[in-house]
Amino acid sequence: MLINRKIYDSVKAMILKYPIIALTGPRQSGKTTLLKDLFQGYRYVSLENPDYRNFAEKDPNGFLEEYDHHVIFDEVQRVPALFSYLQTKVDDHPDRMGAYVLSGSQNFHLMHNITQSLAGRVAIFKLFPLDHQELGSVGLLQDEFSDNLVKGFYPAIYHRDIPSKVFYSNYIQTYINRDVSELIAIREMRLFQNFLSLCAARAGQLLNLNALANECGITQPTAKAWLSALEQSFITFQLYPYYKNFSKRILKTPKLYFYDTGLLCHLLKISSMEKLLIHPVKGALFENMMIAEYVKQMHHSNNLEDIWFWRDSAGNEVDLLVDQGLDVKVYEFKATKTITTDMFDGLNKFEEISKIQNLTKSLVYGGDDNQSRTAGDLISWKRFPR
Repeated sequence: MLINRKIYDSVKAMILKYPIIALTGPRQSGKTTLLKDLFQGYRYVSLENPDYRNFAEKDPNGFLEEYDHHVIFDEVQRVPALFSYLQTKVDDHPDRMGAYVLSGSQNFHLMHNITQSLAGRVAIFKLFPLDHQELGSVGLLQDEFSDNLVKGFYPAIYHRDIPSKVFYSNYIQTYINRDVSELIAIREMRLFQNFLSLCAARAGQLLNLNALANECGITQPTAKAWLSALEQSFITFQLYPYYKNFSKRILKTPKLYFYDTGLLCHLLKISSMEKLLIHPVKGALFENMMIAEYVKQMHHSNNLEDIWFWRDSAGNEVDLLVDQGLDVKVYEFKATKTITTDMFDGLNKFEEISKIQNLTKSLVYGGDDNQSRTAGDLISWKRFPR
């Protein structure tokens, strides 16, 4: 079953506005499938292929004479020197839009080369695993949030009906270990895999890098480097605390999240909905899924916003804060179908402390109903963000 990706229209709108389109994101998120579908008639060149890579490295001018326009260069970060030659090519033809499409799975190398050589010449997009709207459009969004949360959101799981346990086991061995090893030197892969599992146990929590390093038996600088490599490979991300101080001292420690909860559950050995429902971190996993959902939909619609969480020294907290300038939206996430009035306490306390006038408060939960209440909006997980 072919799932229409929401980012399709966003990318298509930029083809006539930029000479280069760049698409990045985690491996197996569907980048190649999307680009071949969107850029029909373009030649496709994967620089993972040693022959193409050798051609591009040894004779970049000849390579770009052969592939002069209307071409997709996949895993283009494999040939860093090519970016400067691409700059010359697009500058020689300033009216030629949509000439090159670049794709890559290592964000650090791709973005470093783009900012060094192609700034102002490229429209950049990020494609993540499937979001709820995309799954819902083809009837694959389940009635219970726990089903999709455990199964995960990578397209191959749905397209090829691969059991999640099989997919994620192979994903860790084939992609994560390889990508991280290319970014940093890892002498003991078993130690790194233990680090990855320890990160999973901290999903949705404040990140204490020293404690993480100590528990893993590595130094704090090593833990920092490994975590950075996971971020550059689109495995984890950090959500930072809102910087405005509303009369009480605010915490400045970020929180750690995974882009995909299927991988997260695999690392935590949660293999079924039944195991999830009795697991002590169920609430944190639901929060992780919903914040990752917001991030995915932001990028897939090419509508990037400033997002944060907020917590003060007294323990008052909101899980997600979206700063839209004049307007601010705050969200709490609860993995339950039963709503009680005290679940709005954190949102109400933030309203009281911040005194923000244009504030929208929402409680996102595991049920189906959507309601407007005095304390704020009640939103089903299926409709978030609405």
